[in-house]
Amino acid sequence: MSLLPEDPRERWSSLDQAARDAAYDNNAAVADSPRWIEQRNRDSAAYRRLHNGRLDLPYADVSERTAFDLYPSKSATAPCLVFLHGGYWQRNSREVFACVAAGPNAAGWSVAIPGYSLAPAASLTEIVGEIGQALDWLTAHGREHGIGGPLVIAGWSAGAQLAAFHLGHPGIAAGMAVSGVYELAPLRETGLNNALKLSETEIETLSPLRLVPASKPLTIAYGGDELPALVHDSLKLFAMRQARGAAGTILPIAGANHFSILSEFQKPDGALVKAAIELLSHI
Repeated sequence: MSLLPEDPRERWSSLDQAARDAAYDNNAAVADSPRWIEQRNRDSAAYRRLHNGRLDLPYADVSERTAFDLYPSKSATAPCLVFLHGGYWQRNSREVFACVAAGPNAAGWSVAIPGYSLAPAASLTEIVGEIGQALDWLTAHGREHGIGGPLVIAGWSAGAQLAAFHLGHPGIAAGMAVSGVYELAPLRETGLNNALKLSETEIETLSPLRLVPASKPLTIAYGGDELPALVHDSLKLFAMRQARGAAGTILPIAGANHFSILSEFQKPDGALVKAAIELLSHI
């Protein structure tokens, strides 16, 4: 008997609108999600106040969102985690994820957190393009700000799609995709698409499960208490990469939900910090 939850997309055509929306509603799926979000925001505000030397550095002339918050290590050659935040490409900002820098910083790593424009003001194509610009900027200018070591791209939720997509960037050494959505087509039939307005071209060209994977190592992590659609996307992406000979591992974190999993970035011995460190042994 399989321990995997049923994937609701296997019977997608029989689901009503409410059930389709629920398949991707992480906030509703985690009963105490407001508490987790409030704690994350509070921890991030405190961390940002204490480490405010290299914040709000523009990487593109679009808006105040297209900027980096950098948390460099004391060593200019230390590895750097490039963290892409989530929010279904239409919520949140780099400021409220500063707390993820705590664990890597304590482990001797640098951390770089870029912001990006949000839907509906920006299309997913434009958002993906901005992350490419951010990586170009960090590759070219990181040393000026104390970041000269290998770059490991990481993303959570919507940020995981962006991280998986950009794994092939020449400045990136390895990657980590956490609690992500890697097939975009079903989102077009949920309320999320009111802002995203996904095109058929975007579904075909921006869904990691439809693309030839980059060969660089990618750790795909998810919480044991994630929504089934996210669990199955994670497993499918890992299987697809394995079938293509791409390096990487699958990392289920027992007992973690979509929000609590981020705490594994907040301590130097957290599972996601350890996984990032392990990635560099494979390059």
